[in-house]
Order: sequence, then C-alpha cells, then structure tokens
Amino acid sequence: MSESDLHHTEPRTVSDIPISILDLAPITAGSTAAQSLKNTLDLAQHAERWGYNRYWLAEHHNMPGIASSATSVVIGHVAGGTNTIRVGSGGIMLPNHAPLVIAEQFGTLESLYPGRIDLGLGRAPGSDQLTSRALRRGPGSDGQDFPDRLGELRTYFKPISGSSMRVRAIPGEGLDIPIWLLGSSGFSAQLAGQLGLPFSFASHFAPDYLMPALDLYRSTFRPSEELSKPYAMIGVNVICADTDEEAQRLATSPYQQFLNIIRGRTGQLSPPVDSMDDLWNLQEQAIVKRQLSFSAIGSPATVRAQLEEFQRMTQADEMIVAAAIYDHKARLRSYELLADAVGLNKR
Repeated sequence: MSESDLHHTEPRTVSDIPISILDLAPITAGSTAAQSLKNTLDLAQHAERWGYNRYWLAEHHNMPGIASSATSVVIGHVAGGTNTIRVGSGGIMLPNHAPLVIAEQFGTLESLYPGRIDLGLGRAPGSDQLTSRALRRGPGSDGQDFPDRLGELRTYFKPISGSSMRVRAIPGEGLDIPIWLLGSSGFSAQLAGQLGLPFSFASHFAPDYLMPALDLYRSTFRPSEELSKPYAMIGVNVICADTDEEAQRLATSPYQQFLNIIRGRTGQLSPPVDSMDDLWNLQEQAIVKRQLSFSAIGSPATVRAQLEEFQRMTQADEMIVAAAIYDHKARLRSYELLADAVGLNKR
C-alpha cells in the first residue's frame, strides 16, 4: 500500500476519494449459491472497468442468503477473473481461524495475484453461537484475544529480526500484504490507531458509533511502517437508479433483509415490493431505518448529494459501498450510475 495511494489533502469531496465495493455475494430468493458467485465475478469485472478501487468480500456463516463463507476461496475466484482491481476481505473474522492458516491462505493469494490482495480483519464471529462452536471456536474465543492473534499473524508475514521461528507461513513470509482492521466499535478503532494500520468502520449497518470511532482512531494513531497518518474507510449502502422512486423500491429488499434479522430470522434476499407498510410496524421501521441510516438511495443526483453529506461529516479517506439489490442487472446499473455520479471513470 503506497503512500501516494493513501494520502490526500483536506478537505475532500466524494470526487476526491477512492470508492470501493463490499460484496456479500447475496443469494436471492429462488436462486443458488452457484449463480450468486457468477454474479459476484461479473460485478467485479464491471467494477474494474468502471474505476472502483477495491472489491472486498465478507465472511459470514450459516446465512442462507450469503455465499461468501469460504472468503479466501471467493477472493481467489474474483482475483483470477480480474486484472487490476484490488481484491480482499471485508473481512476475515480472525477468531474463527488459526492465524497460521490465514497467513498461508493470503500468502498464497498474494503469490498468485501480487500487489492486489488486501487482508481486512474483524473480531466478531460472523455467525451465531452454535455456528461458532461448529467452527471450533472454544468458549474463550470471544474476540478478547484478537490483539494476540493479530500479532501472531503479522509475525508470520514479517518475522521478528533475529528470531528463529520454528513455524513459518510458506507462502506468506516476507510478503507485503496490507492489513486493515474492521470494526463497529471503539476496540478495533483504537487498536488500529495504536498499531498504525488502516481502519474501516461498518457504518453501513452499525452507524451509531461511527463518529466516536473515527475520532478515537485518529487521536490514538501512531505512525508506522505501513502508514504515516490515519487512513479511514467508511461503509455506505448505495442504491442508485434512474429515478428516486425506482431506487426506493429497490431498497425494500435490504429493508426486508434487516427486518428479518431483527426478528431473529435469516433467509435469501427477497424481491422488492411496492410498499413496506404491511410488512413492518412503526417500531421495526424505525429500527431498520436507523441501522441503515448511512445509506444513499435515489437517482444519481440524490445519491451524489447524500454521499457528499457523509463525506462532509466524516472526511473519510475512502468509501466502501454495499448494495443488496435483488435483480443482478439492477445491481450492475446501480454501481454504473454511482461511478458516473462521482466521476470514477474521469479520474
């Protein structure tokens, strides 16, 4: 990760910063994981042409509507089908894995696709408790040992000078793979600051603590070999269509998705509906809208204005965009309109 790629002069508008994509590889109602993964590669290939900076995939387990559970495998699928766009994890849930395994997996990816792989790490399970147990997480694997696991992982990539490590990550050792910390609270924000690592906040589904986390990250930041100053990326939901009305209709798919989550249910991504009025009560509507408050939904002009407001608030160094849109063609169209709206193809 070069200094020139990461540092910009303030203040910045949304046209001044990189825009990236976060893909959960959604499995839509009536479709299959196989089709979802084909759609993922198709979107990544379009995103590369449209000028997006990164294409990240997220680790979730036991989720009928998400096909990216074997995240490292899907990253390889996407990187192998593209040429220049950075591909990575948004993120790998480190408590689910032995650090050595992640070092080997991402060392392999970096060896296959040099200079294009990002390793974003989270400390949540990405699953429910039963699934966490099935992933062989012991009762003490609650994320509190995340700093130790992170330290072990980083040592596999860059062994301590003079040490004679008996366990080595091959491939992995000696490779320069950018490590990001991901989070929705102050824990990872402060840790990223103290270690001088880039930080990405999950404001696309947990916006409440965004500003305190950014402040904490920036105030605790210590320059490192990786970064000389803080680099913060924020998550935003974007649904863009030719009209505000069509975008609002498309947005009923993620509304239904989050409504199911707060009701304790999971499922495949539902098709859009004309109205949510019969599907949620006022309290549920308020909860869903609050969780998804970092969303830009509308025509290109509307979306551009909303993103400019988010940028004014946060002065983020980069935005990563999620779009839970049921129809693949509509999803492609949304990302194409967004790229045009913020001038990605003119940079």
